[in-house]
Amino acid sequence: MAIPLHLDERILFAMRAPGDPQQPIGPAWVQEAFRDFTGLGGVGVLSLLTLAILGYLWLRGMRRAALYVLLAIGGGLLVSLALKAGFHRPRPDLISHGSLVQTASFPSGHSMLSAIVYLTGGALLALVHEGRAMRFYLIACAAVATILVGISRVYLGVHWPTDVLAGWAGGTAWAALCWIVAWRTGLHGHVR
Repeated sequence: MAIPLHLDERILFAMRAPGDPQQPIGPAWVQEAFRDFTGLGGVGVLSLLTLAILGYLWLRGMRRAALYVLLAIGGGLLVSLALKAGFHRPRPDLISHGSLVQTASFPSGHSMLSAIVYLTGGALLALVHEGRAMRFYLIACAAVATILVGISRVYLGVHWPTDVLAGWAGGTAWAALCWIVAWRTGLHGHVR
């Protein structure tokens, strides 16, 4: 089943300089910022963040929660890779890519894994902190990071907007499923 690309193309070209589709809109510092944002969803950063979350939970004596986070994020990675292999959608070829790409386009792995890592980590960290304001802050930071990563993928021309939407949806659904399983299995009682 082919995914219609008309809206995808319009959004992609809206992020390009008028008359020069090879050039993203905005000054050089904006382009550099979006390369930085895309890095927040890269394997290196997400691996480091996952290790930091695992270390934090482990040092707080929450070993069961740490193991659960490892399994949740590892499982999400496998789901993302399986979806990419199943759809094997090519990347946009209308413009040059502003970032190195090595896998298929659909769903956006950066977007999906960012949602999985940031939202799962943010939700579990929110559980260990008192106060609604702190919990909201942690979840909001996780959501903003996830959104910035996805937008950067379209801005850099390495994904269609629907790739990013699918990545966000899949990653958020996976994080929500993991959260529900953690709650139903009583993991939330071991987090405090």
